[in-house]
Formats: sequence, structure tokens, C-alpha cells
Amino acid sequence: MARSCLIPVPAGEAQRPLLVALHGWLLAGRLWQPLADQLEPGWELWAPDLPGFGQAPRPRGLQPNLVSYGRWVADQARERAVGRPVVLIGHSLGGSLALQAAPLLGEQLQGLVQIASGGGVYQPRPFRAVRRGGASFLRWRPRWLLELPGSEAIASPLRAELRAARGLLASSMRRSSVQQLPLLASRLKVPSLWVAGSRDQVMEPRYVRHLASYCPNHRVEVLEGCGHLPMRQQPLQLAAVLGGWLEQLKLEQLG
Repeated sequence: MARSCLIPVPAGEAQRPLLVALHGWLLAGRLWQPLADQLEPGWELWAPDLPGFGQAPRPRGLQPNLVSYGRWVADQARERAVGRPVVLIGHSLGGSLALQAAPLLGEQLQGLVQIASGGGVYQPRPFRAVRRGGASFLRWRPRWLLELPGSEAIASPLRAELRAARGLLASSMRRSSVQQLPLLASRLKVPSLWVAGSRDQVMEPRYVRHLASYCPNHRVEVLEGCGHLPMRQQPLQLAAVLGGWLEQLKLEQLG
């Protein structure tokens, strides 16, 4: 779901950044709603459906790879922010897109937040298993469930465009893409916050810490008892961590 205020921003709030939240593979913008509710009214969070996911069709010219989607994110963030600073927030695969988009935003980017996103170490066997598992799911997913009442909660993985889903999964698992992550992280010129769940079995905290360590100005927070979806499982705790970091970021900008 997209959250954005189109009324004029009061003069005193002109530099308050727009938070642009990017969902992970097979998910949609509605994933962020619990966190958006916790952050209101102090912070504006915009969580678009990435092209080919949720309710958003993929434009014909948009290639299903990390580089093209990163460029799309930067373009959309600039358009939505209307000159305001931007803080990118990426979850899981969305974190890779945030790293791709970050350098394209230039001085408009004020900070970067990575949630359950890390890695940077290429592991042939585990990655091969993930690719095969993902391809099998996409091939055999029971799309007929979309016709049933009350299916909206599980609709995103079933509705995702096949080419977009396959392309982004393959692109993110390539050796070159994985090994590029530390380089992108090391080139960040803005403060970054990295959040991991202590019980995350998809992206363990050690992998989050590993990639974060390449950033010149970073902070790592681990949410105890949380899994791979902190914005759903612990939105209040995540909002507290994120809100505190954003306030500190604002003070640093004023200083």
C-alpha cells in the first residue's frame, strides 16, 4: 500500500524525509502497513508495489533484474518526494534494490535502512537450492486459491508476474550480483541502519552484520525473538528502533 500526503508541507517540516519502503521477493507494499501505522503521524512512509508484484503491472520496457529495478526505484522515489530528502528502506531482496538505487539518488538520499537484508558471500549449493525451490513454487503455485473468499492475505505470492519473479530471483542469486553487494555498501555516503531478527532463518543476523560491516557509517540492531518479517511480527519494536534512528539522523543533518 502506498502512503503519501499530497497537501503542502509546512515550512518547518520541509526537510523531513520521505521514507520509501521496498518489499521483498513475491511480496507487496501492503506488507509495510503495520509499520506505517506505528510511524504516523511523525513520519511518512510510502510503500509501493514493485512492478510485477501486488497490484502493479510491469512496464514492457522494465527488465526483470536488480539494476533495472534499482533505476525504477530511484526514479519513482524522486518523483514521489518532490524535492524532499529520501530515506530508502529495503526488506530482504528489497534491500538489494535499495543498494542499487542509493547512488542514483545523489544528495537527495539522506539515509538507508536494511531490514532482514544482508549477505555478500556467494554460496553455490545453498543458492542453487533456493533457485530450484523458487522455480518449483512459481511453476506449481495454486493460483486457483485467488478465486476463494478471504485469499487476500496470501495473494501476493500467487499473483506475482512469472517473468518478474523469475528474473529478480535469478538476478539476485548470480555470483556477480552477490559479490557486488559489499562494493555497493562500501560506497554509501549516508548513514545506514541494519535490522535483523534473532530468529530469522532466511537471513541470519550474522549475514546482516557481515554486509553492514562494509558501510562507513552504520548501526546494527537485532530484534530478539523476531523472524524474517519484523514489520509484521514486531511493528511497535521496529518503529521504536527506526524512529529513534531517524530522529538522530535529523539532528545530525541540522548540526
